[in-house]
Amino acid sequence: MSGQTHTSAAPVGSNPFLRIVAMISTLAGWCSAAMIVAAVAITCQMIFIRFVLNGSTVWQTEAVIYLMVAATLIGLSYVQRLRGHVNVDLIPLALPGTARMVLAVVTLSISILIVGVMLFYGYEYWHFAWDRGWRSDTVWGVKLWIPYLALPIGFALLLLQLIADLVALLTGVDKPFGLEDA
Repeated sequence: MSGQTHTSAAPVGSNPFLRIVAMISTLAGWCSAAMIVAAVAITCQMIFIRFVLNGSTVWQTEAVIYLMVAATLIGLSYVQRLRGHVNVDLIPLALPGTARMVLAVVTLSISILIVGVMLFYGYEYWHFAWDRGWRSDTVWGVKLWIPYLALPIGFALLLLQLIADLVALLTGVDKPFGLEDA
């Protein structure tokens, strides 16, 4: 596909806001990777206890589930920064430069709105769990506000990265959909 650039991450230029958001998203990606590694280690420990020591496990399955969900949510901004989300660029490729720019601004604006709504309800759900002292109904009985905290944090980080993408687009640091003009 001619005219496409193959950058690994959204450009930040010399804009300090874009650089800070890029650093935050990268840190979130590292945290997400660490959660996945921890979940794998806990799974290995659980297998050892169950099948080698013939013991029972109490917290491992639940911890692995919460870690994987949190890793997914916290990692959203990093994947957005790397442009790793599924992208169909048939329409942007067919559009001329100005129309492509309008489509990119509209798409990012709608994404920001939707993620903002998800952030609001994610925070509300987390706050209910925290305020009401919700606990899981398992033997471990974890306080649910702890794993639910991944909801507002993950959506806030994604929202911040989407805003940075819009700023990069509007300031000319990035091209619409990362595509050069044909």
